[in-house]
Amino acid sequence: MSTVTDVKILSDRINALAESATIGMAKKARELGAKGIEVVNLSFGEPDFQTPTHIKEAAKKAIDDGFTFYTPVSGYPDLKNAIVSKLKRDNNLEYKPENIVVSTGAKQSIANALMCLVNPGDEVVIYAPYWVSYSELVRLCEGVPVLVEGGIENDFKAPIEKLREAITPRTKVVMFSSPCNPTGSVFTENELRDIAAEVVKNENIYVIADEIYEFINFGEKHVSIATFPGMMERTALVNGMSKGFAMTGWRLGYMAAPKWLADACDKLQGQVTSGTCSIAQKAAIAGLIGDLTPTYDMNKAFLRRRDLCYNLLKEIPGIKVNLPKGAFYFFYEVKSYFGKTTPEGSKINTAEDLCMYLLNEAHASLVTGDAFGAADFIRMSFAASDENLIKAIGNIKVALSKLV
Repeated sequence: MSTVTDVKILSDRINALAESATIGMAKKARELGAKGIEVVNLSFGEPDFQTPTHIKEAAKKAIDDGFTFYTPVSGYPDLKNAIVSKLKRDNNLEYKPENIVVSTGAKQSIANALMCLVNPGDEVVIYAPYWVSYSELVRLCEGVPVLVEGGIENDFKAPIEKLREAITPRTKVVMFSSPCNPTGSVFTENELRDIAAEVVKNENIYVIADEIYEFINFGEKHVSIATFPGMMERTALVNGMSKGFAMTGWRLGYMAAPKWLADACDKLQGQVTSGTCSIAQKAAIAGLIGDLTPTYDMNKAFLRRRDLCYNLLKEIPGIKVNLPKGAFYFFYEVKSYFGKTTPEGSKINTAEDLCMYLLNEAHASLVTGDAFGAADFIRMSFAASDENLIKAIGNIKVALSKLV
């Protein structure tokens, strides 16, 4: 007799959907932690810093001032004005509040945009390696992910010729993150100009630009693709508070888009979640237009950790690593370890096998690159203390040396 948990009862949509690999690995790390095994969690994309004090104080004031009721679907007017001001200040973009939709995290902003743009069979060109949810969200919309891949030798950035070749009459969206999760790569102004030039050649192609790591940038000034001619009306610019402001648990993202797309996302969100948390919105205003010193200090700490990890990782035989220009990840090649055997006699055939081995042997949680569209790689977050990073990389080096 079937039970309510039988997969035959669930929709094809949910059965086809893969679990987020980052969330899945974090879950495994917590399971080991529950058994008393201390695991250094390098799988989650979460700053280890506390939310800045002035943002917390704004949240407390919002509670005291009685902001405990439903909010407008697309966000409080004062928050939308703060986002407009931020986009002018940091990105030289002239939006109006009517172009802004505030959501429960940048992930919802991306999902909103895809749901409002993609019809069954439409193709979405995704720069790979890519954040784990991109391809699954496209499939959820019954779209077709089309990957353009950039290897480590190109700093993981696909040459413009690959984008040109990937575009077909069915292409509806081009999607990327910069700074990139999982690679830490950052598109230069010239590279973004080239992408924009290809997009504007095609009447019905739009861009979803994920800029959530904007404030974690170690090189040139961040550039938004929407600044190029013809691109504001073709771009859904996605950002949020989680990374640059250490507000992951507050769940607040936003999108700036042409009014017709913003209106569509408002309509969709009104049926799915409605407006996001009132207290988080008031806190976000303080973050966006308040003192940015804590944000810049976090960026300095991430830069120091990047350099620390890079020097340690280069000492490990058999891995190939590049120097990230932003975000807080290393994405390194580990295929030289495929085919080797663990001390217990198990074979390492994939990056997932290697991640599980390192979780159990080195007590460090990492994420297989297969989830990001690059099966020979592993992603490691350096959003952890210097002490834990040194410990984890040391343990990884020892564990890898045991493979034969």
